[in-house]
Amino acid sequence: MESVKEVSVASSSYNAPLVPLTLDTLLNHLEISVSESEKRANGSLNLRDFYTVYLIETKVTDPNCQYKLGNLTTVWRRYTEFEQLRDYLEVTYPYIVLPPLPEKRVMFGWQKISNDTFDPNFIDRRRAGLENFLLRIAAHPVLTWDKHFIEFLQNEEGWRESYKSNGYLQLVENKLKGLSVSVRLKKPDPKFETIRDYGGTLYSNLNNLLKARSRTAEKEYTIHKLHANYGRVFSEWSAIEKEMGDALQKTGHYLDSLASSIDASLEDEELLADQLKEYLFFALSLQSVCKNHEVLQLQLEDAEDVVASKNVERTKVQQGKTGLMSRLFGAVDTEEVREFKVNLLDQQIQEGASTVNDTKGNLSDFSSKALLDIDRFQNQKVHDLKDTLSNYTYLQLKTARKGLQTWLQIRDCLQNIP
Repeated sequence: MESVKEVSVASSSYNAPLVPLTLDTLLNHLEISVSESEKRANGSLNLRDFYTVYLIETKVTDPNCQYKLGNLTTVWRRYTEFEQLRDYLEVTYPYIVLPPLPEKRVMFGWQKISNDTFDPNFIDRRRAGLENFLLRIAAHPVLTWDKHFIEFLQNEEGWRESYKSNGYLQLVENKLKGLSVSVRLKKPDPKFETIRDYGGTLYSNLNNLLKARSRTAEKEYTIHKLHANYGRVFSEWSAIEKEMGDALQKTGHYLDSLASSIDASLEDEELLADQLKEYLFFALSLQSVCKNHEVLQLQLEDAEDVVASKNVERTKVQQGKTGLMSRLFGAVDTEEVREFKVNLLDQQIQEGASTVNDTKGNLSDFSSKALLDIDRFQNQKVHDLKDTLSNYTYLQLKTARKGLQTWLQIRDCLQNIP
């Protein structure tokens, strides 16, 4: 019989970032970890005034690194600061499928998973997710050397001041307002329409998968815990049976073991579920890039409409059909007035054409960068989800094999009754 591959899911809750060997990234020169978490209070006994901070540790591994990096630094960051970092990156790099943050509140919960955001298990899973978020950025070919990202890692107070002073708060606010507007394009790009639809389908499939997994975990947990009742019954039964007593007592012990074994298995499974949640949020990042493309496309269409409108107006001026008053009362502009208006419209048309060319250039540049990064993301996604789903399968086989071993032991106990 072919042996089942052993996996240690708990040792690392996320896949290592997929980085080409020839690419120079921050990870080639620096170790990054989110090693601890700490609950702090704002000075009030009100529970709402408590918050959690996370310790980011960085250590230079390349002493000959040409970049200015602190040799060994530690900074404490709140979850909201991680959000600010991501908001800054979203504004600065709108064409990149940005790594998502771990869930802010428990999603796809079931009875063993606490909804308390201060629960130690939730905090530790979030800590691992925040570390993965930083590693994803540090492994990205574009994001890796962003100066504000490096400041975030190594400059506790300076980064906050830099974030506020550079006006990123206003940029983020304006960005969110812009994305909230419904975009209706005349000529949408079929490539980005396909990508946007794919992102929606990916989100829907992963959402359904996580819901199904949550229901399955709930049932599996309940069934295993019911075996503790069987274990108690066999243990009590053994007390009144002389010849069968030892076998019944051992059976009760094995049933108790079976009931308790599910906890570790589902804890490991929850870590794999977190990896699927990461790609659930990645799907939203993918759609965000498409939304950014639509905004640029809309700007181009608006600019083209302005030029077209000015050209129509110029034609009417040349023909002497300049406005309502002239049509009603027969007033006709003088040659000098028409010439002035035509010259003014020519200037506006020229400025509009320049705006159209600039917007086309911006859209073309965005499209080429976005498609390149989306291709990178697709390769990363296949690599990561293959590992995650394979590890999930190995974990189920490992759990089933332990269960089978326990039932074989129970069978042997009962068969050996004299």
